Amino acid sequence: MKEKFIKSILILIVGGLLTKVLGMIIKIVMSRLIGTEGLGLYMIILPTFSLFIGLGQFGLPTALSKLIAENTKNNKRLFFSILPITFIINILLIGFIIIFSHPLSNLLHNPKTYLPLLAISLVIPFTSLSSICRSYFFGKEQMLPHVISNITEDIVRLLLMIIGIPYFLPKGIEYAVCFIILSNVISELTSIIILILFLPKNIKITKNDLKPRKDYMKESLSIGIPTTTGRLIGSIGYFLEPILLTTSLLYCNYSSSFITREYGILSGYVMPLLLLPSFFTMAISQALLPVVAKEYERKNYSYVKRKVKQAIFYSLCIGIPATIFFMLIPEIPLKLIYNTSEGINYIRILAPICLFQYIQSPLSSTLDALGKSKDAMIATLLGVITRSILLVILSLLKIGLYGLIIAISINVLVVTFYSLKKVKKYLK
Repeated sequence: MKEKFIKSILILIVGGLLTKVLGMIIKIVMSRLIGTEGLGLYMIILPTFSLFIGLGQFGLPTALSKLIAENTKNNKRLFFSILPITFIINILLIGFIIIFSHPLSNLLHNPKTYLPLLAISLVIPFTSLSSICRSYFFGKEQMLPHVISNITEDIVRLLLMIIGIPYFLPKGIEYAVCFIILSNVISELTSIIILILFLPKNIKITKNDLKPRKDYMKESLSIGIPTTTGRLIGSIGYFLEPILLTTSLLYCNYSSSFITREYGILSGYVMPLLLLPSFFTMAISQALLPVVAKEYERKNYSYVKRKVKQAIFYSLCIGIPATIFFMLIPEIPLKLIYNTSEGINYIRILAPICLFQYIQSPLSSTLDALGKSKDAMIATLLGVITRSILLVILSLLKIGLYGLIIAISINVLVVTFYSLKKVKKYLK
C-alpha cells in the first residue's frame, strides 16, 4: 500500500512536470502568434473562463473521487448519478453566458470580449465531463490515465493553435482568441477518449446502472457544494485584494504608479516563485485523497493518521530546502526566471510563511477525503476575511506593500492551523 501511494505521487509529479513544460510552450507559442493585443484580450477573459469552468465542475470530481475510493457503492451507478447534476448545472451556465455575454463584455470594458465569452459556453460541458472521468481513475488510485490524458490534451491544444491561429488572426483578434478558447473542446474530447480507452475491457453497463440514485446525488452534492463555495470565496478574496489595496494606499497619498509597480512585483514575481514548490505538494495531495477516503471508511484511523503525517513530511521535505534557498539567495531564482532583482526583501519575509502554505494542500485534501469539505470552506472564508480586514487596517499605517505582505502571512497561518486543528479532531 505504501509503495502504491509513493508510486502515485511519483507518477503525478513526473506527469505534472511534463504538462508544466507543455503549458509553458503553449503560452510562448500563443503569445508569439497573437501578439501583445491578443494576449491582453485572452488574459482579460481568463479569470471569467476559469470561474465558469470551476462552476461547471461544481466540486463533483472531488466528490466522485472520494466516494469511489470508499468502495461502498455501485461505482457505475454513482458515475451516472453525478452526470445528470453536471448536465443540469452546465445547461444553466450555458444559458447564463448566452444571455449575459453582452453585459459581461461591457463590464470588462472591451467589446471584443463578446465572442470569446460566448465560446466559453461551448467548452464548459467538455471540461466538466473530462474532469469527472479523471476523478473516476483518481478514486481507483490509477494516476497514469490522468497523466497521459493531460499530456495528450496539451499536445493537441498546441497543434491546434499552431494550425488555427494564423488562419483566424486575419479575420480579427477576437476570432483568434475565440478559436483558442474553442480549441479546448477538441483537446478535452481527446482527453475523454484517452480515459475511456483505459477502462477495463470487460466492463458491462446495464440499464440499472444508468438509473441515478437520489442518495448518491445527495451525498455527492454534500461534498461538491462546500468545495465549490470555498473556491468561490477564494476567488472573490483575490478579486477584492487589488481593489482594497489600491483604495487604502491612495488614501494614504501613495502614488498610483508606486502601487502598480510594487503590486506587480509581488504578484508577478514574488508569489509565483514562492509557490513553485506547491506544484509538488499538489501531486502529494491528489495521491492522498483516495487513500484517506478508502481507509477512513474502513475505520482504519491509525493508517490514515500515518498517511497524513507522511504526506505532510514529504511536503516539508520539498518545502524546507526551498524555503532556505529563497531566504538565503533569492536573487538567483529571480534573475534566472524573470531576469530581475526586484522583490528580494518581499521574498525573504514571505519564504518562511510559505512553508505553512506548502502543507495546506495535504490538509485540505484530507478534509475532503474525510467528507469534511465544509471545514475546508470555513478555513478559506476565515482566511479571506482576516486578510481583507488586515489589509485595509495595515495599509492605513503607511507601510506600503508590507501591509499586504503581513495580511497574506496571517491568512496562510489562519487557514493552515484551522485545517490542522480540524484534521486532528477528526482523526483522534
